Amino acid sequence: MAMSFRVMLVEDDDLDVLNVERAFRGEVAIESLVVARDGVEALDLLRSGHIELDRLVLLVDLRMPRMSGLELVHELRKAPSVARLPVVILTTSRDEGDRTAAYALHVAGYLIKPIDGTAFRDCMRRFVEYWSHVEYPEHRRFSA
Repeated sequence: MAMSFRVMLVEDDDLDVLNVERAFRGEVAIESLVVARDGVEALDLLRSGHIELDRLVLLVDLRMPRMSGLELVHELRKAPSVARLPVVILTTSRDEGDRTAAYALHVAGYLIKPIDGTAFRDCMRRFVEYWSHVEYPEHRRFSA
């Protein structure tokens, strides 16, 4: 049975934010979408206590100002309250070093942003389909 979940999109490119918002429009499985413009803003939002962590998936770009996606994931993995949050990288980088570094930080997936609008929507639809069927552990602030 499909369940709803929350997404935090960490993305500095306005067009990519718009594309994700468009792709998620009408998706009943997406309970909420919060946008952070870089890793620093994402950490601030997560630490604020105003973001519900239960059934939250982070969709993170790699190349951003102030704090990259990999730096963000590294910081998340050090903080017990958010260390186990699922992170999916959404990037244009096909660099094997980026992929290897991301998986070394235990990301849940690495998606290449399709250039074509239809392909992008299809990619986001598959993302939603997958995460709406994932079984999460009982919410305990994701502490160890």
